[in-house]
Amino acid sequence: MNPAAEEHSVVVRNLERRFGAFTAVNRVSFEVRKGEIFGFLGPNGAGKSTTIRMLCGLLAPTSGEGTVAGFDLKTQAEKIKQNIGYMSQRFSLYEDLTVEENINFYSGIYRIPADRKGERKDWVLRTAGLSDHRNTKTAFLSGGWKQRLALGCAVLHEPPILFLDEPTSGVDPISRRRFWELIYELAGKGVTVFVTTHYMDEAEYCDRLGLIYRGELVAIGTPEELKTRLMKEEVLEIHSDRPQDAIGLLEALSGVKGAALFGKGIHAVVDRAEESVPVLRAALETGGFAVGGIEKIVPTLEDVFVSLVEERDRQEQPVSEVRR
Repeated sequence: MNPAAEEHSVVVRNLERRFGAFTAVNRVSFEVRKGEIFGFLGPNGAGKSTTIRMLCGLLAPTSGEGTVAGFDLKTQAEKIKQNIGYMSQRFSLYEDLTVEENINFYSGIYRIPADRKGERKDWVLRTAGLSDHRNTKTAFLSGGWKQRLALGCAVLHEPPILFLDEPTSGVDPISRRRFWELIYELAGKGVTVFVTTHYMDEAEYCDRLGLIYRGELVAIGTPEELKTRLMKEEVLEIHSDRPQDAIGLLEALSGVKGAALFGKGIHAVVDRAEESVPVLRAALETGGFAVGGIEKIVPTLEDVFVSLVEERDRQEQPVSEVRR
């Protein structure tokens, strides 16, 4: 057996998916280690769901190669489906069935042995917190309960790899936090978790991240690596009155690559923080703004992502101008 297959749950090389003239996923390559929580981070339409559908054997790649759970993406899609759990952002539940009926249905789909069905059903009910609601129609559950029920159904057959496609979209913050606790529990038991998200705060929970933009993988690494090694610029946090108005002034200054609201403050991306502090302070005060403080900070993942995306756009701009 290939040593890489023993260490990794997912291995892809130059994976591509085209729909006519449109390239949804453009030659991406990455590996996911066994037992790792791997996040695929990017805006809506970046290619996250298309990638995950290829990895789950639901969509054939146009080109490239890869394996999931040791099975070939192109020739062993059915084997892949048997060895993974998959949960879509719509939860894939039957709303007209009760909680228990949904679990029974998926027990049949996954061919859970008869002598284990009861044990696995009880586990899902406990995990989802739905032991007292087993006879409730799924349509009447809250978003958070539906989410946990869908996760339980996706892992009824105890797959070694779990794919989660935007699993927390549309649920409240408390439910999102509880859901991540369940993911940690599964990963702690050796399950590999591949999750797509556009929530920057959720990305911090992952062991490693792949940042995808316009179908291309623009960076990969741990959250700490992405924040400390991949961003060329530095970030200043600025506290000022009328921050929304201050952004316009800051963005007009040479040396400021971008500025955006973060909570009650402003994050300004600059080439050299130490030199920029007095320049920005003077410009704001001259413009009539009261400055509470300016300090260099470790960039957030959102800072890093925006910086990488803007750099990619700048690289592509001359090409597009030539085409015009």
